[in-house]
Amino acid sequence: MKIHLAILFLLVTTAALFAADPKLQPLPASVSNNAVALFKTKGQLLGFSLMGVGAKKTWDDITNSAYTLDLESGKWVEIRPVPGTAGRIAAGAVGARDHVFLFGGYVVDAQGSETTVSDVNVYEPLTEHWFRGADIPVPVDDFVIGVNKDRFIYLVGGWSKNDAVRSVQVYDAQKNTWSQATPLPGTPVFGHAGAIANDTIIYVDGARRNPAGDKPRFIASDECWMGKIDHHDPAKIEWSKLSSHPGNGRYRIAAGGSEKDDRIFFSGGTDNPYNLNGIGYDGRPSEPSLTTFAFNVKTGKWETINEHTPNPTMDHRGLLVTSQGLVIIGGMEAGQHVSSRVSVLPKQAGK
Repeated sequence: MKIHLAILFLLVTTAALFAADPKLQPLPASVSNNAVALFKTKGQLLGFSLMGVGAKKTWDDITNSAYTLDLESGKWVEIRPVPGTAGRIAAGAVGARDHVFLFGGYVVDAQGSETTVSDVNVYEPLTEHWFRGADIPVPVDDFVIGVNKDRFIYLVGGWSKNDAVRSVQVYDAQKNTWSQATPLPGTPVFGHAGAIANDTIIYVDGARRNPAGDKPRFIASDECWMGKIDHHDPAKIEWSKLSSHPGNGRYRIAAGGSEKDDRIFFSGGTDNPYNLNGIGYDGRPSEPSLTTFAFNVKTGKWETINEHTPNPTMDHRGLLVTSQGLVIIGGMEAGQHVSSRVSVLPKQAGK
């Protein structure tokens, strides 16, 4: 009888674990540098993948396609494409106030010219419609994005027109208005990674201009910063420099924050900055980092989760933090291969 009960308990436990962590289908199309967002409402949890570049990694393979992932069933559904005549890369997205907000990015034409846009596109999942928000005051791409108090959305740094900027722009999702917050104290960068959890902004790395000249034009930054958002004034941020994080991610790492976990999570990226196709500014092919790590905003310390992450990727605009783990959607695998894979990584070491 005890054996039978033990087997029954094992079967029930296994079934419960399977139900809690369903196998997530791959994206309907391979895509990299896609904006991702997590949407929660009325017990429903959805992931979003918006725009990005396809397997050819060329200007004419940049898409405005949009997909939503039911994290319970693991299935993808294609939704109305992002409005506009051209797709974008290096945009950022978050879920807040029962909507998904999509910001900035850049478009590329046949001659290879890049134009950073000020677009704010807002998607309402309950009605399946897009509408336009107030334009970004300083157009940016390759920035860090995060939301605080389900209302204030922060665009941290990034590239604008001809250079990286120190601007921290705050969008009030309730009022559809913008304000400028305390600017970044460090070296201006783009392609950095970070998020917000519990009134705390963490961002790391990115690419910066090479002080030695144009060979290569941009190099990886190793600066890590923390910004404490004032409880009464969302535009007031107290910045302080952090020690170096584990591993060597440096550029276009997948990152996401979780207030429940008191952590900002990071995975992948590369130590060799590049533009569109995964070939570095120095002419060498870029390869993804194996490290997954986190910053604990409660203890103020870095934590190594996995130094040998399976199937590592780069060229990300974020990751989704769920109860099942860290959901990474698409990206570039080893060999600069654009992926349709959806991976779920553990949030703790040894899991």
